[in-house]
Amino acid sequence: MKQYKFILSGGGTGGHIYPAIAIANELKARFPDSEFLFVGAKDKMEMQKVPQAGYNIKGLWISGLQRRLTFDNALFPIKLLSSLLKSKSIINQFKPDVVIGTGGFASGPLLQVAAIAGIPTVIQEQNSFPGITNKLLSKKANKICVAYENLERFFPKEKMVLTGNPVRQDLIDIESKREEAIQYFNLDSNKKTVLVLGGSLGARRVNQLMEKELASMLSQNVQVIWQCGKLYLEEYKKYNSANVQVVAFIERMDLVYAAADIVISRAGASSVSELCIVGKPVIFIPSPNVAEDHQTKNAQAIVDKKGALMLKEAELDSQFGLVFEVLLKDQGKQNQLSENIKALAMPEATKQIVDEIVKLIKQK
Repeated sequence: MKQYKFILSGGGTGGHIYPAIAIANELKARFPDSEFLFVGAKDKMEMQKVPQAGYNIKGLWISGLQRRLTFDNALFPIKLLSSLLKSKSIINQFKPDVVIGTGGFASGPLLQVAAIAGIPTVIQEQNSFPGITNKLLSKKANKICVAYENLERFFPKEKMVLTGNPVRQDLIDIESKREEAIQYFNLDSNKKTVLVLGGSLGARRVNQLMEKELASMLSQNVQVIWQCGKLYLEEYKKYNSANVQVVAFIERMDLVYAAADIVISRAGASSVSELCIVGKPVIFIPSPNVAEDHQTKNAQAIVDKKGALMLKEAELDSQFGLVFEVLLKDQGKQNQLSENIKALAMPEATKQIVDEIVKLIKQK
C-alpha cells in the first residue's frame, strides 16, 4: 500500500474543522499507512477537536482582522509573518504530498507557502459565498471543491468541482435510529420534537428567541432539545424541565437528528449540508454577523428550491411565532420541505473530494 503524507488545515469553527476531519478519515481508510498532520490557529477549538479525533496538530499564531480598530489588528502583519515562517518550517520538515485547506485563518498562510513550494493544494469551500482567504488562495490552488453552483465569479471555472460538503457518515441513515434516539434523549414518542441549533459556540439571538417563545411553543404540545452553546449554558440551563433539554453541545448528532421533527438552525455551511442529508423540515435563522453575510446566502440557496423556511433576525419578534405554529400544524408542508431539502443532499461529497485529491497525487 502506497504511503503518502497529508497536511490538512481548517479551523476556528466546527464548520471548518469537521470537514477536514471527514476528509482525513476517508484518506486514512484508503491509505492506512499514510501520515497526517493538521495545522490550526493557536487557542482555537481545533487544538482540542483534532487530537480528540486521533490526529496530530500544530498551531500557528494567527487570527482574522476585526471589523473595527483593535490591538489585534495592529498585530496582524506580525502574526501573518510569523505564520508564514512557521508554515514554511512545517512543510519543509513534513514534506507533504498534498496540502488541503477547508477554511479558517490558519489555512491561508499554510496553503500559500505550499503553493509557492510547488506542492499540490486543494481548497474545500463550504459556503455559497466564499471568504477572502479562499478567494486569494484560489489563484494558485490546483483544485477547488465547492458545495454550491454558480461560483465562477469567485473561482477559476477550470479548477472547480461540484462535490458538496463533507458530512458525518453516521447521518446517512438516521431513519433506522429513531427509536434508539427517543430512548437516548428520554423523549415522549407521542410529542413532536423541536431541535434548536445555534452552532458549536452558541448564538445569542437564537437563545434570546427561545427564551421569549419557549412557553408558547410548549403550549402546542412539543418537546424541545435546545443546544445553546457552551458560552450560554449557565444563563439558560434554568429552562431545563420535563419537556426541555438545554445543552451546551450535542455529541450524538445522528441521534438528535433522528429524534427531531422540526429543526430551527443557524445556516453555517456544514449545518446546511447535514440538514440536506437528514431531510427534516427546517426554519433557518442565518447569523448576520459573519463575513459577506454568507449564512443568509447559504439558506437562500435552499429556500429558492423550496427546501426550507428562513427568518432573518430582524423578523424574529414579529414573525417567528406564527411561522412556527403554521409549520407545526401543517404535516403536508413538513413533508414537502423534507422531500425538497433531501433532493439537494450530496451524500458522496467526502469520497468525491478524496477522489480529486488522489488524482492530484497521481499526477505528481
